[in-house]
Amino acid sequence: MRILLIEDDRKAARLLARAFEEEGFQVDVAHSAEEGDELAFVTGYDLIVLDWFLPGKDGLSVCRELRARGMQVPILMLTARDALADRVMGLDTGADDYLTKPFAFEELLARSRALLRRSELTRPAVLAVADLRLEPGSQRVTRGEQVLELTRKEYAILHILLRHAGALVSRARLAEQVWKDDLIAIDNLIDVHMGNLRRKVDPPGQPPLIQTVRGRGFRLAAPEGGDA
Repeated sequence: MRILLIEDDRKAARLLARAFEEEGFQVDVAHSAEEGDELAFVTGYDLIVLDWFLPGKDGLSVCRELRARGMQVPILMLTARDALADRVMGLDTGADDYLTKPFAFEELLARSRALLRRSELTRPAVLAVADLRLEPGSQRVTRGEQVLELTRKEYAILHILLRHAGALVSRARLAEQVWKDDLIAIDNLIDVHMGNLRRKVDPPGQPPLIQTVRGRGFRLAAPEGGDA
């Protein structure tokens, strides 16, 4: 599971990131709203831990804008403000949970795991972009009326791309989640499997859905002017 931690206090961010990593999470840290906003939309995250008080644009504004742009990733808000009106404001803005400072890391960890479990349970039965559909239950994949026959690796890659549709999925993330291995060891394999997957998902005559972001990774998105 990958977490984006948006916290301007560098010491606190460093301690929290280390604690999450010791529990097996991968953590990216942003120290400003602008940096966090950019990371959220170029990398697929499973959870965002967001501090309310940030320099410039505050956490409430970040949360509001992420939701307005269609991002459904769970958001856990951290703040020293503990008044009922503040908690309500945070939740109404789009946060899924709210934790007041100071807090024990054990509680933050428990709340994070609960949000991740809830996210798994509420995930849609069908993942879709444009006319591409993947049914996780049956593992059936179609593009329009055509059923796509995918290998296990191709299916795993497509599943990740669809779960994070519209966001950049890095090569490192594919290496970790599909091959459970280091990127250096299987970089060429990623290219081979992505080429095979692209030929099946984006055949000639169909608007291409899989995009390559040179040097960074891949993105699956509806074509310009198309329906998501």
